[in-house]
Amino acid sequence: MGELRPLGQDLTPQSRALATALRELFEGLGVSVRRYAARRVRDAGTFSRYLNGSRVPPWEVVMDLFTDVAEHRGVAATPDALELVRKLHRAAVETGASPKHAVEILEQQLAEADRLSRRSTARGDALGDALLDRKHRIADLEVRLSQLEAEWSAERERADRLAAANPDVCELLRERDTLRDEVARLCAELHAARRLCTEAEARCALLERQLEAVEGAQQSSTTLSTAPLPALPKVLIVDDQPDNLLAMTAVLATLEQELVAVSSGQQALKALLDHDDVAVIIMDVQMPDMDGYETAAHIKRRPRNRHVPIIFLTAMGADPEHSARGYAAGAVDYIGKPFDPWVLRAKVAVFTGIYLERHLAGR
Repeated sequence: MGELRPLGQDLTPQSRALATALRELFEGLGVSVRRYAARRVRDAGTFSRYLNGSRVPPWEVVMDLFTDVAEHRGVAATPDALELVRKLHRAAVETGASPKHAVEILEQQLAEADRLSRRSTARGDALGDALLDRKHRIADLEVRLSQLEAEWSAERERADRLAAANPDVCELLRERDTLRDEVARLCAELHAARRLCTEAEARCALLERQLEAVEGAQQSSTTLSTAPLPALPKVLIVDDQPDNLLAMTAVLATLEQELVAVSSGQQALKALLDHDDVAVIIMDVQMPDMDGYETAAHIKRRPRNRHVPIIFLTAMGADPEHSARGYAAGAVDYIGKPFDPWVLRAKVAVFTGIYLERHLAGR
């Protein structure tokens, strides 16, 4: 495990190009695979497979390698080099897509969401303790100030003497006001930490359900019959992020339909020219060059495709402003990310079922 393994057999050109670039970076460190894996607390066998091209590493592994090479050489990587390797990595991910790789990506996202949840919980506990301490100190100061004010109201002359005898009253007032300001700040931070924790927990739950759906798809794919199947309705998936395409493809893999995945609005329009039997379109909103709303407008202007239902699936949120714009563009539904896999499967099943009923009735 100390030496580099030869490049794997039957690699795609994209995976071979990425592995070659990573090997050149790693050889610049002058250490063995086992030693570097121990340095980064990673499994040596897995890291070796990253370098021989049989596995596509997560992007954070690539960035760690760039960081270590820069530290070893004393010179930071150029933006052009980073961009080149990023393009190679994206191409390798897109061509090496599989349900297993989708599981790895979702597990990484789940781990990140879990870390955020734990950090938010710890931060919330610390803020809660600090807030309680400040409230107790304010209560003590209020008692002391109330005692002084009562003595002042009882006898003004005596209060003057007390003021002369207690020159720190003004300092107490200033300390109380400062503590009140600090309590307000801590309350705001505590609220933000609790909100972040709640969002992270919700994301963990959704990611776990996505993992269950992907793993269920893997198990079901091994038991499918090898008998020839009739032509299936197609589902067109449009998203510029390879990870999102992998996740949606894995979630929908066991439904009775054929999946067509593309990464841009232009590719979606071309796919609709190539395929007549598209039952439903699942489309991201935020895409470069041509966003989801513009793509939907082009689709609805085509007599051939204007009746194909469109479901927007986007991280922009499902608030009334965004959803109203989606429906105005011709969408039949609007779902926010991260999505519930069972909800997405159910909605797609409804539209493919409607498509099959119409075509069977037309025969």
